[in-house]
Amino acid sequence: MSQESRTILVTSALPYANGPIHIGHLVEYIQTDIWVRFQKLRGHDCIYVCADDAHGTPIMLRANQEGISPEQLIEAVGLEHRADFAEFNIGFDNYHSTHSEENRELAEQVYRAHFKAGHITTRTITQAFDPEKQMFLPDRFIRGECPRCGAPDQYGDNCEACGATYSPTELKNAVSAVSGATPVEKESLHYFFKLADFEPELRTWTAAGHLQTEVSNKLSEWFADGLREWDISRDTPYFGFRIPDTEDKYFYVWLDAPIGYMASFKNLCGKTGRDFDTYWGKDSATELYHFIGKDIIYFHALFWPAMLSGAGLRTPTAVFAHGFLTVDGQKMSKSRGTFIKARTYLDHLNPEYLRYYFAAKLGSGVDDLDLNLDDFIARVNSDLVGKVVNIASRCAGFINKRFGGQLADNCTETALYNEFIDAGDAIAELFEQREFSQAVRRIMALADRANQYIDANKPWVLAKQEGQEQTVQDVCSVGLNLFRVLMTYLQPILPAMTAQVETFLNIPTMRWDAIETPLTGHTINAFTPLMTRVEQEKIDAMLEDSKEHLANAAETITSGPLADDPIAETINFDDFAKLDLRIARIAKAASVEGADKLLQLTLDLGGETRNVFAGIKSAYSPESLEGQLTVMVANLAPRKMRFGVSEGMVLAAGPGGDELFILHPDAGAQPGMRVK
Repeated sequence: MSQESRTILVTSALPYANGPIHIGHLVEYIQTDIWVRFQKLRGHDCIYVCADDAHGTPIMLRANQEGISPEQLIEAVGLEHRADFAEFNIGFDNYHSTHSEENRELAEQVYRAHFKAGHITTRTITQAFDPEKQMFLPDRFIRGECPRCGAPDQYGDNCEACGATYSPTELKNAVSAVSGATPVEKESLHYFFKLADFEPELRTWTAAGHLQTEVSNKLSEWFADGLREWDISRDTPYFGFRIPDTEDKYFYVWLDAPIGYMASFKNLCGKTGRDFDTYWGKDSATELYHFIGKDIIYFHALFWPAMLSGAGLRTPTAVFAHGFLTVDGQKMSKSRGTFIKARTYLDHLNPEYLRYYFAAKLGSGVDDLDLNLDDFIARVNSDLVGKVVNIASRCAGFINKRFGGQLADNCTETALYNEFIDAGDAIAELFEQREFSQAVRRIMALADRANQYIDANKPWVLAKQEGQEQTVQDVCSVGLNLFRVLMTYLQPILPAMTAQVETFLNIPTMRWDAIETPLTGHTINAFTPLMTRVEQEKIDAMLEDSKEHLANAAETITSGPLADDPIAETINFDDFAKLDLRIARIAKAASVEGADKLLQLTLDLGGETRNVFAGIKSAYSPESLEGQLTVMVANLAPRKMRFGVSEGMVLAAGPGGDELFILHPDAGAQPGMRVK
C-alpha cells in the first residue's frame, strides 16, 4: 500500500468577496478538500491554498452603497468566508486575499513580462458611460428593453426572455443600473492581451492530458473560432491594482484573480520558509492542480497557461472542472428556499452530512450534481448512521462493559480483515481519479460486509450463553477493527467524525498505511454517539429560513412585482381570442450551445411536435423538464433566431433569473388540448 511521496500544490477557484458562500460554492471546496485530505492521508506533501477574489466594479459599488470602503467590505466578507469554510472542515493550508502586496507584485511581474515580449497591445474602444457617476459601465450594469423582442429590464448583452445577444448600444431606453441615468457613448484607451500569440503552445498543452476529455473537446471549438484578444484593463474609478506606467487604468479583476493562487502560496512561503520557485518556477517538478467550475474553463485552460508561460512560470499539471449544483432537479431558488447559504445550512444541519452526500454523487466529469433532499435524508441515515456508525455502536458496548475496553489479543478473522485491506488499493485509485461516488460505493459495500459478519455471529445472543465470553470479545474486536478500516477510508470525507473515532478508539491520527496491522490487546475509550439521523423537520426549517418573503402583503402593489413590471395597456377580447394556447408535453430539453439563457425544447402537441427556444435555463436544468406538461402559444409565427427557428412560446411567470416558473396544467390535461 505504500508509495513514493509526492509534492503537490492544490487550489480551488477564489470566491468573490461580494457576498456569502452558498451550497453551490461548496461543491467545489468539498471536492477539493476531499482530494487534498486523501493525499495527506497517503503521506504526501500536499498544500491547499485559496483566497478571496477581492477586486472589481461590483465590490466598489456595494461598498459605496453601504457607506464603507472597499477594504472594509472585503475584510468583513473575508471573515465570514473563513468562518463558513472552517465549519465545513475545508482544510486550507493558507487562505489569503487578492488585495494583497504579494498579488500586486506578482500581477505587475506577469504584466511587465508580457508587455516587454510584445504580447500586450492597446486600442481605443467605445463604451457606455454613466454621466452622473462619471464611470464606464460593464454590460451587466446597463438595463433596458431588448432590441429584438421588446422585453423590459434586460441586461446590456443578452435578453433573458428571447435569448438574443447584442451590444449595450442596441438596448432601447437604456439606463445605468448604478444611477438610473441614460448612458452615453465615450471612447477610452484599453490594454489587450494577445492570446493568439500562444495558440500553437496552447493547442499542444490542451491536448496533452492536462484537461478532462470533454473540456479538451470544447476547447477545440474555441480554437476553430479563433482566439480573440483579451481586454485586461478597466478605467477609473475601479477597485483593483493600477496598471504600471498608467494614471487611470486598472487590471481587470480576471487578470489578477488567478495570480491570487500564486500570491496565497507566496504568503504561505513567508510563514513557513517554503521556496516559491520550487513550486512555480519554469522547471518545477511539483504537481500543480486547479479545481474550478465549468463556467470558468476559458480563463483557466487558455488565458491562465498562456499568462504563466509568457511570464517564464510553470503551467498547471491539470485543471479539473466540475458541474453546477441543482436542488431537487432545479436551479437553486430564493423563493423556494433552495438557494441555501452555507451559514443557513450550518444553523440547522451537520456539515458532514453534506460532505458525505456530495462525495456520494461526485465523479471526475463536468456533469451537474443534484442535491435531492429526500435522497439526502435517506442516504445519510442509511449509510452513515445505519451502516457505518452502527458497526461501532453494536460492538463497543460489549467491549467496554464486559472487557474493560480491552480488545482481543488476536484478530480471529484474518481473511475477512485482509479482504478489507486488499480493497484499499482500488479505493485509493478511485479517490486519486476523483471518482468519489465509486469510492463511496466500494466503502459502503464493505460496511455491509461488516454488518453481515456481526449479524451472523450475533454477539448479543452469545453474551447470554455461558462460556462464550471469549467469542464475544473476538467478534466485537473484529467488528471494531473493520470499523477502523472503514473510517480510515472515509477520513477524507468525514474529518470531524474521524477525529471523534480516533478518540474513541484511542489511536493516533489516522494514516492509510497504519491499518495494515489490526488493533489487538488494545484499550479503547467509552463510545459516544458519532452521528445522529437527519430529521425532516430540520430540512424544512432550513428551507424556510432560506426563503425571501415580501415584508407584508401591502407591499405587493407599492414595491412588489407590479410596481417594477406594471400591467400592460388594455386589449379587447378579440385580440385575446387570437391566441391559441395549447397543452404540450416537453419531450426533450437541451442546452443551446453559445447561449447562456436558452433551452431548446421539443414540444409534443399530441401528434405534432414543435421546436421552441425558451429563456428559462437560469431556472431549470434540461433533465428536470423532460416529461412535464406546460402551456404554449401554438399559433405564434415562427421566428428565426441565431440558433435556429422557434415555433412557438412556452408560458412562464416570475421576475426573471432563477425566479422563473413555467406554467403547469392540472392533472388530467393531455398534449394538444386547447386552454380555454
